[in-house]
Amino acid sequence: MSVNGVPSEPGPVSTAWGAPPFDPELQVALAALGDEAREPYTPENLAARQERDAAVRPRPTLRDLRADGRFEVDELRVPGGPGGQDVTLVSARPAGIAGPLPLLYYMHGGGMITGNAWSVLPRLLREWALPLELAVISVDYRLAPQTRYPGPLEDCYAGFVWVAAHAAELGIDADRIVIGGKSAGGGLAAALALLTRDRGGPAPIGQLLLCPMLDDRGTTFSSHQMAGIDTWDRTSNATAWQALLGDRYGAADLPPYAAPARATDLSGLPPAYIDVGSAETFRDEDVAYAHAIWQAGGQAELHVWPGAFHGFDTFAPRAAVSQDARDARTRWLRRILTQC
Repeated sequence: MSVNGVPSEPGPVSTAWGAPPFDPELQVALAALGDEAREPYTPENLAARQERDAAVRPRPTLRDLRADGRFEVDELRVPGGPGGQDVTLVSARPAGIAGPLPLLYYMHGGGMITGNAWSVLPRLLREWALPLELAVISVDYRLAPQTRYPGPLEDCYAGFVWVAAHAAELGIDADRIVIGGKSAGGGLAAALALLTRDRGGPAPIGQLLLCPMLDDRGTTFSSHQMAGIDTWDRTSNATAWQALLGDRYGAADLPPYAAPARATDLSGLPPAYIDVGSAETFRDEDVAYAHAIWQAGGQAELHVWPGAFHGFDTFAPRAAVSQDARDARTRWLRRILTQC
């Protein structure tokens, strides 16, 4: 057994046990998606899927995000890491609030292969920025396979260092920065926490890890149990990790900054919020990561939402379990921000 509790081999998966049942409301939403939306990503269809995803999910404009003056929104171009190109950050906050605001430094999902910094903002602004009087900066990191590891993570780190150094002019409280993300973005947030700890960079006060993508190895029980069932299954997951890591995919010496589940030292990290569905591919790696933080003497709040598949709250935002998940995340954010 590895340090973080993930077995090196998954062991036999009994088909007699089956998979955890989906929440009834989520089952209805899943059925409504149709087969095309649930088609797994493969190396063969990846390029076409990237084009299709960009076409069907166009990013909102700055005017859209400003919502008739409710929010102040700007695009920032900041220096990238060594040898890297500039990084685009999208900075947003509720309009008309004086004083430095706490910040959620956020990395979008999309398996490292799709997504953008703009599309996640309407929800973040509505659910957290307004009620918590919180600023949000979303990172438009480069995507795989066009940019492989460590490029996307270095984009996130370069942006984070720049934001912390320019907090005063951005109207941000440098002592109250939470890093976070969902799915691939949650994995990047976990990796960023490790990287800034080890480089002596800015210290976030918390890490918000929503169904984070942490383990490239595909050996957990849940990754086999939910194959062909979850909205993001082991086929899509393997395709994304291969796109990100290239020839380093599966390497024994892969650093934890590439796949945080490989970390052997989780000490000295900021408090973590980790949530995941009971019926999703990432369940076991996310639960193991919380255990590893506790074993290292750290603080983690773990939620496993019953009957939830990957991205459940996006596909079925009005479902009771989705509302419970949003409420729990908001309570944690409010608590972590008021403790500082």
